[in-house]
Amino acid sequence: MDAVSEARQVAITGVGVVAPGGVGRKEFWTLLTDGRTATRRLSLFDPTQFRSQVAAECDFDPRAAGLSAREVARNDRFVQFALAAALEAVEDSGLDLRRGDDTAPETSGDERRGDGGGDGPVVGVCLGSAVGATTRLENEYVVVSDSGRLWEVDPHYASSFLYHALVPSCLATELAHRFGAHGPASVVSTGCTSGIDAVGYGAQLIVDGEADIVLAGASDAPISPISVACFDAIRATSARNDDPEHASRPFDATRDGFVMGEGSAVLVLEDAAAARARGAHIYALVAGYASRSNAFHMTGLRPDGVEMAEAIRIAMDTARVGAHDINYINAHGSGTKQNDRHETAAFKRSLGERAYEVPVSSIKSMIGHSLGAIGSLEIAACALAIENDVVPPTANWSTRDPECDLDYIPNTARDHTVDVAVSVGSGFGGFQSAIVLTGPDR
Repeated sequence: MDAVSEARQVAITGVGVVAPGGVGRKEFWTLLTDGRTATRRLSLFDPTQFRSQVAAECDFDPRAAGLSAREVARNDRFVQFALAAALEAVEDSGLDLRRGDDTAPETSGDERRGDGGGDGPVVGVCLGSAVGATTRLENEYVVVSDSGRLWEVDPHYASSFLYHALVPSCLATELAHRFGAHGPASVVSTGCTSGIDAVGYGAQLIVDGEADIVLAGASDAPISPISVACFDAIRATSARNDDPEHASRPFDATRDGFVMGEGSAVLVLEDAAAARARGAHIYALVAGYASRSNAFHMTGLRPDGVEMAEAIRIAMDTARVGAHDINYINAHGSGTKQNDRHETAAFKRSLGERAYEVPVSSIKSMIGHSLGAIGSLEIAACALAIENDVVPPTANWSTRDPECDLDYIPNTARDHTVDVAVSVGSGFGGFQSAIVLTGPDR
């Protein structure tokens, strides 16, 4: 993100969440500040054949969340999550965006909201996903191949919405249709940093004047046999099957991998001047963002954390803040041995001695790792931390790792003034991203 001018700051005016442990931002925030975990034995399918049998699943009813029967029928679970989160975020923002439905008659572009015509705002969509419609694609393959029995599959048994599942762009098009957003619409897929990157790119659309309002965030529903098998193969997930509630242990010396999760967070981003003019409630400002690649290894990380540290430094420079200004770090904190060591080193490299003074936590300890979606969920947590001056804890932390020696806010949320928060992400493929949120009056 280029330096944000005074006239084009980016405000977060709406927050919507679908997460393990509760649907809605209030339920999400209560879970985090209570330090409760939503990890459990996997129930979406029989996991007995897998090494890791734990997950953080969403108890989600799409019709109760406001989706139409047609939206449910044509969309994979990850799109359903995003639609539900966006509905909450838009309602929270107080904006009057057109809510389309599948039975409404077509209208001309001039009659629709969000097309930028006349005096109306330009509304865009920028969403992230790491694995797209994995669940539906796998389920469809099981059907057309008769559970893998047939080498030559029978396409007559495939859903008429199979192409919709194949292209991740359906995530952006569904939200654009639902809210009549005729501005830029895109899907970002950069692995586990997708959620941060989508918010960063969405904010840049506003800074550049390409849009006045952007629905930004991410969604993933990766809990399927193929995904579990893939992470089993590289032993990245926890095998603590006898204690699912305490399986996710970021920064703890006894950690043995991450717990797969699912969910979505969608934020309403607005030009801050326009938001203030309409009297909108502003949670925080998106003040800086940067991304780097380590160009090192598909799944491995350099222990020195150089590229993540560089992303943090550039994001802080863009936000015009220094290490002394940082009040909270929302860590990637996946709970793998190499990740937690890597980003601890990155915090020290980017913040110097200040790293030992700044509270750090990983909400993955409570809601698992939802791959591309988690970055947007973590940004939502940062916005709520700024709003409430409370920082969520790292649950299940009990044993210090000498290589992870920072203040990880063990087990209990902490009252703490948060004016500047940093959230970071690290993704397979070498992606390293950082975003800076500041208080609305900073």
